[in-house]
Amino acid sequence: MRGDGSVMTPGGRRRHARSLLRMHDLVVRNGEVIDGSGGPRRMADIAIDGDRITAVGADVSAGRREIDADGRLVTPGFVDTHTHYDAQATWDPELTPSGWHGVTTAVMGNCGVGFAPAAADRRDFLIQLMEGVEDIPGAALTDGIEWGWETFPEYLDDLGARSWVLDLGTQVPHGALRAFVMRDRATEDATVDDIAAMAQLVEEGLGAGALGFSTSRTPLHKAKDGELVPGTFATPDELFSIAEAVRSAGHGVFQTATHHADVPASFEWMREVARITGQPVVFNLNQPDYAPDLWQEDLKLLDEAQAEGLNVLAQVSGRPVGILESWSATVNPFMLCPTWGLIGQLPEAERLAELRRPEVRAALTSEAPAHWTDFITSITRSWDKLYPFAGEADYEPDPSETCAARGARAGVGPAEVAYDQLMADNGRGLLYYPLFNYSNQNLDHLCELHQHPHTRMGLADAGAHCGTIADGGMPTFMLQFWARDRARGDHMPLEWLIHRQTRQTAEMYGLRDRGLLMPGLRADLNVIDFDGLCVELPHLVNDLPTGASRYVQRATGYAATVCAGVVTVEDDTFTGETPGRLVRGPQTDLR
Repeated sequence: MRGDGSVMTPGGRRRHARSLLRMHDLVVRNGEVIDGSGGPRRMADIAIDGDRITAVGADVSAGRREIDADGRLVTPGFVDTHTHYDAQATWDPELTPSGWHGVTTAVMGNCGVGFAPAAADRRDFLIQLMEGVEDIPGAALTDGIEWGWETFPEYLDDLGARSWVLDLGTQVPHGALRAFVMRDRATEDATVDDIAAMAQLVEEGLGAGALGFSTSRTPLHKAKDGELVPGTFATPDELFSIAEAVRSAGHGVFQTATHHADVPASFEWMREVARITGQPVVFNLNQPDYAPDLWQEDLKLLDEAQAEGLNVLAQVSGRPVGILESWSATVNPFMLCPTWGLIGQLPEAERLAELRRPEVRAALTSEAPAHWTDFITSITRSWDKLYPFAGEADYEPDPSETCAARGARAGVGPAEVAYDQLMADNGRGLLYYPLFNYSNQNLDHLCELHQHPHTRMGLADAGAHCGTIADGGMPTFMLQFWARDRARGDHMPLEWLIHRQTRQTAEMYGLRDRGLLMPGLRADLNVIDFDGLCVELPHLVNDLPTGASRYVQRATGYAATVCAGVVTVEDDTFTGETPGRLVRGPQTDLR
């Protein structure tokens, strides 16, 4: 031992003797650390003991287990604040797709839909609500949920007895709240007594550990029977009473799915809710084709609110909200054609055999579809917005690659282009319809939105839209596309993209114990092979309860994911460990 208390290791490095005496539980060594703060990357080792980071630097002693991160990025675990695992959390400990994509904390209960509180006679209503709004098969929900609760605190107790590969927090959903208080009047105007009862239950739910309250105010959100979700037209008095409950509880995000055209007009009540609660008010911000420049006005209103000290924020997606169409999905361009009515319900193998017949192809590509709704007609027959889909670059497809454009070049009808694409890959080919965020036929506006100080990463909807959208892999996509692979415009710094999905999202929900690689904070992290990082092509699997199908999109490039100090993913494969637990309320920064 030298006079300064250090020793020379066999490799010639000087270390303090006390560091040699301590054996850490886990050490991630030789990694390029992007710590989640938005600051520059650096080379460092990370020591973990229990569920906490205990050292970050060059002088880290040995671990009982070590992960060599040489040539790889080390980041905090991702915090995804917009998911819909409300039912899946009761049967799936891996919480896929999020578990595949480096997510170590997820927040569910968004957009006013969920399964608590839930009176026994309202369970079917809540299932139909979730099925209609989030495209989760009702039969799977009926079969998969084991109802062990009625009140919201009881729901949290049920979740609290479970474990997953990641931590999970939830919110009190307006639809379930109204159904519990108002029963079969849930979609009607609330009385003074109804409002008082709902406010009391919100405060009770937040007190038991909910992270927020959510509501929906968009005509796009309808139950399976076509009815708008409860609370769509709730009066300001109802919203403000719930805001008072949030204030009384002392914490809670107020999350709203507001109709895009109504966002500017909604700022009046959102600002008042932010004023009452003193907490974040977060609305969904997308670019619709009918108002492609409205987002710029939204940003100005955000700036004005923040200048007054009102914490109004906008959640934005990382790519178009795109509908995936295939022969086995919820929608395809030929679903309302007479011939599809004859073969659409056949088992997959028989259906594909029929679809390979030239006379069936000729019929489907020439028949006029029936009209169901304007929305269905738009997403299935807008040939100038339907794109053959084959990979990540197709999330920003060139306008010259639509079915209409390809057909014009080939001298065939766009329906024939679509048909042949769906028949590709043994009948598993995909078409892509960018519903939102593609009015300008590029993603430049999203690049600007993601660099605005009052927006937050969100809207991946993991766990939802099983047969139409596969955006749960957004955390991986953000790194791969925006920092590395985008070909048609600017990139964003990797350090910023990591910050967006870690510390920034964690702080929005008061989870100050995570999202940074710093001693004293949660040991949630990823070891990523950035050069090899890839989001696979979405594909349908039949792994929901009752064998119902859903789109999944896996990732490659995750050398390791660690949640609460435990390795949950190794070389893109689950280890079988489930250290994730229910997050009850805001968490304290223990540095």
